[in-house]
Amino acid sequence: MSSSFEKWFSTDWVTLLAIVLSAVGIYIAIIVFTRLAGKRSFSKMSSFDFAMTVAVGSVIATTVLSASVSLLEGIIGLASIYLLQLSVALLRRFEFIKAAVDNSPLLLMNGTEILHENLKKARVSEDDLRSKLREANVLKLEQVRAVIFETTGDISVLHTSDEETELEQWLLKNVKK
Repeated sequence: MSSSFEKWFSTDWVTLLAIVLSAVGIYIAIIVFTRLAGKRSFSKMSSFDFAMTVAVGSVIATTVLSASVSLLEGIIGLASIYLLQLSVALLRRFEFIKAAVDNSPLLLMNGTEILHENLKKARVSEDDLRSKLREANVLKLEQVRAVIFETTGDISVLHTSDEETELEQWLLKNVKK
């Protein structure tokens, strides 16, 4: 037992140097690929952004800590993931691709009406909704024009203190009702 316990806490300098060099190499590759791919790779995430982020994390961990994956293999794997993300980002111009990889925004409140079925779909409680209304400085429900569960998981509150102001329908384009 002490032999396996010692192995768990011991290593040699060559292994440590390999880990450090792999970490530096993969870190530089991440910076280069992120600069090439743009800020989207780490912005608020849609489902395909989330998948990309998890995949990048996995490649980084495997490259840095696994002796069976070389630095070059890790960089090639990372480049492949970034290339896939860029490809999907470009292909999202087509509706069927966009529908496959993106969530749709969902209307949670239409004016003062709370859409309970949509709250259930979005897994948002009334307490969460009230919290977002308070964050948006809503003082009366009559001020609310719409509350939208965005594709990123954020909740947007469209409101006004002028009770006469109408909501432009263009803002609700592609929002599921």
